[in-house]
Amino acid sequence: MGVIEQARKEGRKTLTEYEAKMILSHRGIPVVRERLAYDRDQCRVAIQEMGFPLVMKGCAPEISHKSELGVVMLNIQSEGEAEAAFEKIMKSMPAKTPAVLIQEMVNGKRELVVGLTRDAQFGPAVMFGLGGIFTEILSDVVFRLAPFGKREALDMLGEIKGRKILDAVRGMEAVDRDVLAHILVSVGEIAMEYPDIREIDINPLVVSGRIPIAVDALIVVS
Repeated sequence: MGVIEQARKEGRKTLTEYEAKMILSHRGIPVVRERLAYDRDQCRVAIQEMGFPLVMKGCAPEISHKSELGVVMLNIQSEGEAEAAFEKIMKSMPAKTPAVLIQEMVNGKRELVVGLTRDAQFGPAVMFGLGGIFTEILSDVVFRLAPFGKREALDMLGEIKGRKILDAVRGMEAVDRDVLAHILVSVGEIAMEYPDIREIDINPLVVSGRIPIAVDALIVVS
């Protein structure tokens, strides 16, 4: 895909969040609705298209850990808040070509994680488990070597210790397992199609209603 080739030309090992989600979306993986703005005018157009509430994030090739830099603003409720957030983020970014990623705010109490790592001996392995802050705290994840099909993907869903989080619980609908299985299979297919991709990290994958949606993503290339 063009974004990978462009990254390699620029000597980059990390795609921007926006570029990473372009690759995921191309494979039919649900991603949060978003627009990229480089200036105030583009920001205003994006705000009018997206509505509120919004999330705004700094987006540039040099930035992979946005929260540590303070360039993530949540639950923006008005045009005035959005314009102020845009200015603050742009001034805080240590980047040659800073931009702001303007996203719809996806609400969901359940967060999952899907990832990929390419092992020198065994090849690409897809990871699935509990996401958000629980990824590091609980380490409740399972792996499968790619490629694999829907049946194996569904098996992965039942192998994590916290698998009941996928069921209907506390007034929340059961997660659409077919969509979730499609995401796992697709990540494996991406790994097979693009051998230059070394890592994929989709975290969190927020469950909105029944549908898991990628609200953040990181892709590392060789």
